[in-house]
Amino acid sequence: MIVRPLDDITLIYHRPSGQTHLTVSPVPEILGVMQAFDGPMSPTEIVGRLAEQFDLGDPDEALAGVAAHLDELAALGLVR
Repeated sequence: MIVRPLDDITLIYHRPSGQTHLTVSPVPEILGVMQAFDGPMSPTEIVGRLAEQFDLGDPDEALAGVAAHLDELAALGLVR
């Protein structure tokens, strides 16, 4: 996967599919946390790491949002 920021949009090129995905926050931040961690992470762990850098508001809403983004990323084949 190749990730390139472009102003407020981040381009993600998925080599196996040959597709480029246009993403916005918080997807690049979620992927950044996952790439910095060696091994699998739960949505709760991802929210914890993101909360160290960003004001995520209500923890339950943040967790639901991250879980939804992870489901979408998994459906695209970008995360497992």
